[in-house]
Amino acid sequence: MTERKKKSGRKSVVALKYDADKAPAPKVTAKGEGPVGERIVALARKNNVPIKEDADLVQILSQVDVGEEIPSSVYQIVAELLAFVYQVNKGYKPQNP
Repeated sequence: MTERKKKSGRKSVVALKYDADKAPAPKVTAKGEGPVGERIVALARKNNVPIKEDADLVQILSQVDVGEEIPSSVYQIVAELLAFVYQVNKGYKPQNP
């Protein structure tokens, strides 16, 4: 998930999901700003979803409809974001239920 804070002070958020077995590219799964964006971030944190701030990427991805694949023009930067997520997940130790 990526997020940025707009000049108005409202946080803008875009969440992505990627399953290489089901789709050729990541898809936007949620997006919002202000209270909606804050709720998305809260849910991500609650579920241990890695969060990365990237204002430029959020600006581009916020133009993509929920459920749609990301444009090929951002594959490289999203690949870097996914590498970040995979690195974070290496150190993740799930708690026993």
